[in-house]
Amino acid sequence: MSHWTPVCFVADIPVLGARRVARERGLPVAVFRNHEDEVFALLDRCPHKGGPLSQGIVFGRSVACPLHQWNIGLDDGCATAPDEGCTPKFACRIEGGQVFLDAEELASRATELQAARAGPCGEATA
Repeated sequence: MSHWTPVCFVADIPVLGARRVARERGLPVAVFRNHEDEVFALLDRCPHKGGPLSQGIVFGRSVACPLHQWNIGLDDGCATAPDEGCTPKFACRIEGGQVFLDAEELASRATELQAARAGPCGEATA
């Protein structure tokens, strides 16, 4: 049985935009709203290079990653062909205009994934 956690109101999410939901462990979850007021939740990390999906452009039931324009399906978290890969999705529901996420998923899903890092890959040696 799921325990649902309130995270925001639908009206708090910009139309064709997203809000980030911080978690105790792991990367934030991006909660998206499309032009039909449908709400979706994905890990805020593109499967390609780790770009922040919450900063992408929402269109229809997809979001374009801001780094390399990969199109990610909001309903399943998967890249549109020919690109490949998926980002974890999170169950969400709306009740009384409020958005709820599954507390168990927030605490356990994809907590091992890390944010992309910019800059040199190695450390300088003396």
